[in-house]
Amino acid sequence: MTKNKDPLNIIITGVGGQGNVLLSQFVGKALVREGYHATIGETYGASQRGGAVMSHLRVSRDTQYGPLIAQGQADIVLGLEPLETMRVLSQYGNSEVVVITNSRPIFPVAVTTGEGVYPSPEQIQSTLEALSSKCWVVDATEIALEMGAPILANIIMMGALVGAGLLPIGAAAFEAELRDSFAGERLETNLAAFRRGMSLTAS
Repeated sequence: MTKNKDPLNIIITGVGGQGNVLLSQFVGKALVREGYHATIGETYGASQRGGAVMSHLRVSRDTQYGPLIAQGQADIVLGLEPLETMRVLSQYGNSEVVVITNSRPIFPVAVTTGEGVYPSPEQIQSTLEALSSKCWVVDATEIALEMGAPILANIIMMGALVGAGLLPIGAAAFEAELRDSFAGERLETNLAAFRRGMSLTAS
């Protein structure tokens, strides 16, 4: 679908503490490993646990683009939290954008104090489908919990991104990055999480 577009504009979003920045760095390093230019722009709230976090990742075979994606120009939105995915999609989406989001909500303070209402899973799914050309909602956090570590959710989401075939590179570059970052049992666990994520979106 979008893997041959240049530049390829990817937004990774979530809330502080979900590993958003680490995930964007993994994706960027894997692309650079394969000879692509990858520019990452981290936006507001990155250091605030529970606050909105968004990484812009611009990918090109030929040139280094500026770090920020203009509104309405995202090609892929990868969301670690569904409400943040909806929010980013409303600003940066377009009729061709492709979305992959984790299904597990993290309730904002307004919801936990009773001042706000979080959308139902059905509302989220229908909204994401209406605002995109293709949408996957994956149970990354539930799978990570089954595997024994909720932090694996971002590696599962990275696998889902690769499994969907949206990037110009394949799994080998990502697995090489994981091998450079982890060793022993941690490596095997992360590789298993990555491959499980790939299976969620592979056609």
